[in-house]
Amino acid sequence: MGRLFGTDGVRGVANRELTCELAVQVGRAAATVLTRSLSHRPRVLIGKDTRASGDMLEAALAAGLCSVGANVELLGVVPTPAVAYLTAEMDADAGVMISASHNPCEDNGIKIFGRGGYKLSDELENQVEALIIEHEAIACPTGGGVGRVSDAGDACERYAEHLIAAADADLTGLHIAVDCANGSASRTARRIFETLGVNCDFLSCAPDGENINLRCGSTHLTQLIEYVKAHGVDAGFAFDGDADRCLCVAADGTPLDGDAMLAILAKDFKARGRLARDAAVVTVMSNLGFFRYAEEHGIRALQTAVGDRYILEEMLSGGYALGAEQSGHLISLTHATTGDGQLSAILLLCAMRRAGLPLQELAKVMTSYPQVMVNVRLHPAGKARYHEDEAIAARVREVAGALADSGRVLVRPSGTEPLVRVMVEHTSAQEAERIANELAAFIRERLGSPS
Repeated sequence: MGRLFGTDGVRGVANRELTCELAVQVGRAAATVLTRSLSHRPRVLIGKDTRASGDMLEAALAAGLCSVGANVELLGVVPTPAVAYLTAEMDADAGVMISASHNPCEDNGIKIFGRGGYKLSDELENQVEALIIEHEAIACPTGGGVGRVSDAGDACERYAEHLIAAADADLTGLHIAVDCANGSASRTARRIFETLGVNCDFLSCAPDGENINLRCGSTHLTQLIEYVKAHGVDAGFAFDGDADRCLCVAADGTPLDGDAMLAILAKDFKARGRLARDAAVVTVMSNLGFFRYAEEHGIRALQTAVGDRYILEEMLSGGYALGAEQSGHLISLTHATTGDGQLSAILLLCAMRRAGLPLQELAKVMTSYPQVMVNVRLHPAGKARYHEDEAIAARVREVAGALADSGRVLVRPSGTEPLVRVMVEHTSAQEAERIANELAAFIRERLGSPS
């Protein structure tokens, strides 16, 4: 991972860390790297979520791309997976999404997809980053060599039709609640689910540029849980700001995370002979209960580092069809090249309709261990010292050894924030909380934290 590109693109507070100047530089560098491998003028799609800073960064990014000769087509407000899908479907050379996903509105980010709709490889990201950091000279054409900007027209409608076609069961008559997080799904969810015959109640579907992810969406399920319980709907689905992740709520108000959703879909896929190599790809953060479930059901659970890009890399290299993060990034390579929250909801509804059972019953296939996560906020310098601190490494090994078969511990720096995350699973929720807090306090003492 480089100094600009984290686990999910370039991120920062818009207009402070992620400035217009940096967006122009990213555009220029990306177009330069693309041009090296092409014999024609690059064609790049740009999408954005509903953040107020999206317009500003879109203009700067487009200017950077055009200044090196790339043509730009603007998709407007779309989900991140729409950019990935349309990059492939429209045969574009690259697609760029301006979004900070589940983060608050003041943050923003730039995520780049290459030809075929897959996230840029680490190698290409490093090339883009090197051009920016090392201030390499970039050739900028004049006259007719400068790129043009145009509107992509009805491209988002083509994405919606793609998701509608993914439904392989009759969903007519189901009643669901949909929390759009005041984000990208606000543009697409109504068209998709109502076309499928689903009766939908929409929550947080009125973006104003500032309310994206604000006490709503996949990171704030309380609103959706209360609505589902109060209105007797069949299920509730919550997306994040750019709609690449989804969490759901069963009819009885039980929340289902990415592990539970993956367990339901893996069983459904396997029963229909669609679970390639009888395997599912997860990250090291997945609940211990998922690994026990997979073992009991003859499913291989393959682990990767945290980040949906690493899940995708493992799926592509091993020929696997299904993978997910606990946070709700679920990838079905049969349908998409990246996580897609609305697609996940469709696949779960289809599995539910085929089984003839409510989600809370389907979710019983897996028993989750109590899991406690404590985020230790640090100065960037403290976070950078984490991997060098032998005392912390020794303490983590000691705790892991003491847990043995009763649980596990995982400590890792965040890829997008100045945090070290401490996760503890245990058969006892109280014991998990005690261990996590003690370990977090030790890390805080060793590395220091902001006042």
